Amino acid sequence: MRKKATVIGSGNVGATAAMRLAEKELADVVLVDILEGVPAGKALDLAEAAPIEKHDSRVIGSTGDYSAAKDSDIVIITAGIPRKPGMSRDDLLSTNMGIMASVTKEVAAVTPNAILIIVSNPLDAMCHVAYETSGFPKNRVIGMAGVLDSARFRAFIAMELNVSVENTHAFVLGGHGDTMVPLPRYSTVAGIPITELMPAERIDSLVERTRNGGAEIVGLLKTGSAYYAPASAAVEMAEAILKDKKKILPCAACLDGEYGINNLFIGVPVKLGENGVEEIIEIKLTDLEQEALNRSANAVQTLVDDMKRLG
Repeated sequence: MRKKATVIGSGNVGATAAMRLAEKELADVVLVDILEGVPAGKALDLAEAAPIEKHDSRVIGSTGDYSAAKDSDIVIITAGIPRKPGMSRDDLLSTNMGIMASVTKEVAAVTPNAILIIVSNPLDAMCHVAYETSGFPKNRVIGMAGVLDSARFRAFIAMELNVSVENTHAFVLGGHGDTMVPLPRYSTVAGIPITELMPAERIDSLVERTRNGGAEIVGLLKTGSAYYAPASAAVEMAEAILKDKKKILPCAACLDGEYGINNLFIGVPVKLGENGVEEIIEIKLTDLEQEALNRSANAVQTLVDDMKRLG
């Protein structure tokens, strides 16, 4: 039986994710949005590209009708307002909290066995909304954060050393925001730690650029935020799940004592397979790294507490 993926939100991130899902022939794709005609128009455009791109994934669009998502294996939620220049991810909290709760309620009603991949910002906080609203087990609610942040770190490493991005591996832990925790000693080029390939000040510079990766793009675009890389990150996660790859990727997962953190979605390495988060991988951290992760967790906890106050 063919797999089915639903993407909620037909903006730049959602439409690009739908395109990549279809072109990789990972699943038939349903694009859902509240905007009249937009998801259907983008879905038809993608369907008309299929003969050229040579794939047979079906793509359909639906305005406000979540029944089209019935029996989806994966639901990628991108709905929400994007960041604008000068706006932090946290500024989005109040508006996107309401959107996420509404969307998740609709999704859970029609596709109760799906695995949710959350992309909307502020990412870690939105995972909590989706988790609590859906009533799904924690292994089936996953945030797209670490894959994107690690990809940015990898891109910057490749640029700095003038090497193939395929040679680079990187881990970024923690919340998807200014307190994220890139780990240079776990980041490598062809298996060689970057700590042996460049001086500490250059590594520090790349770490800082990674933390500000989203804001850098917002500043350049001026009227929007990143979408190619976020879409690719969500689709990499979807592929690992749909193909049961058991792939270890850094994702926002609900921790239950791992890394000394409880009942909080935070970016950590996880094994992704057909059941969603199948294992949380605990790596050894130095005292400084653990302190940085704790600070990041505290920042996420503050957002969760703010949502309770707003709610």
